[in-house]
Amino acid sequence: MSRGGMRIETIGWFTASCLLVSNIIGGGVFTTTGLMARELGNPMFILLLWAVGGLFAVGGAMVYGELGAQLPHAGGDYVYLREAYGPLVAFLSGWTSFTIGFGAAVAASAISFSAYAFRIFPVMDESGWWAKGLSLALLWLVTFVHCRGLAGGGRLQRIITSTKIVAIGALIVGGLFASAAQWDWLSVGHPAAIPKAGSIAVAFVIVIYCYLGWNVAGFIAPEITDPRRTLPRVMIGGTAFVATIYVLLNCVYLSALSVDGLTQEPIVPVAEKSATALWGPSSGQLVAALLCLSIAGAVSAMTWAGPRVYWAMAQDGVLGSWLAQRHPETGVPARAIMLQTLWASVLILSGTFEQLIVYSGLVLAFFMCLTLSAIFPLRSRPDQPAGVYRIPGYPILPAVLVISSLLVVCSGLVQRPMEAMYGLVTVMAGVPFYVLRKRKSQDDLRETAENK
Repeated sequence: MSRGGMRIETIGWFTASCLLVSNIIGGGVFTTTGLMARELGNPMFILLLWAVGGLFAVGGAMVYGELGAQLPHAGGDYVYLREAYGPLVAFLSGWTSFTIGFGAAVAASAISFSAYAFRIFPVMDESGWWAKGLSLALLWLVTFVHCRGLAGGGRLQRIITSTKIVAIGALIVGGLFASAAQWDWLSVGHPAAIPKAGSIAVAFVIVIYCYLGWNVAGFIAPEITDPRRTLPRVMIGGTAFVATIYVLLNCVYLSALSVDGLTQEPIVPVAEKSATALWGPSSGQLVAALLCLSIAGAVSAMTWAGPRVYWAMAQDGVLGSWLAQRHPETGVPARAIMLQTLWASVLILSGTFEQLIVYSGLVLAFFMCLTLSAIFPLRSRPDQPAGVYRIPGYPILPAVLVISSLLVVCSGLVQRPMEAMYGLVTVMAGVPFYVLRKRKSQDDLRETAENK
């Protein structure tokens, strides 16, 4: 594909699917089931929420698939919100992607990578600098690869994702057929008490957070071959594939440990505890290696996709024009990639990303709700492209998804008001930047007109 005299490489459906799958499957599904067990206290409720979350994610992917088919431009959510609700809402979405959605998430993932790597190769690191150094090394390595061009970045993503899926598949098959697996929880009765609504809401927020990322293919739409046809297939098929993996992994956890076992401290390393129960203590290192691989794939995916948002914002003039440049040889937005990596590096070194991660799920759920609702004003536009994908069950399906995500956000506001306030402050901090940049753009236009 050529644009503005520069040839832009493209990728096929398989590479785009690898990007999506790696972006969704980070470390969440390997660490959060214990938290859900503490909230719900019933294995069937745990599985039910993962299944319902999968249906929600697939439905969301359908909506995003239509949005991507209508507007196959770099930037994804930013572009959809710009066309539906105007530049300010779109800018705040991009601002949130930079500060929280990608910046903080990349930093947190890189730190998690170091934590699991040191379980495989124990290192005395009292000061924490070894961990920070390894985190930075991973981040800058994938940055270097993605700045070198789309071919190398796509190759890296395919290798990591394919290896990760094979390893997860081995874990699932080995767990389902392990001699130590216990399946009596499927037939034995459980306490009839239904968990409190607040507990269900908190557990569902955890599930939705683990599923977030089905929209990532939309960020790189122009770099995908025939995006109007390919995007919906990648988003829907990839998300359904991940949902199947999540449900099967949780079957493995529940076959290895009872609900009480899942909630015992340490509560977070669920996959490692399950592997130890099924195959013995030495298997914990294998799971740690799998987690390193999974997290590395997520860091690579976010380093690839996130900068396309800032590049699109710069193209609109709401960020500095220097970010709107693609590398003259590779055709990738190398400056935007470097900007995101520098911000994530600051968060890794300072540790402030931990405060951002606490409320990131709530803020991202809010913007997901906004983006899902964008389907209504965009569907009513007269300039609809012909022959593109249309979601089934319109307008009922998107309405149900918007209402559901809005309920999740409202529950979060009630359950976590302090985090909600911090999230609001972070989002609104982008308003002065938008105003200043808009003024600068107007001044530049006025100066250009006067010079003419």
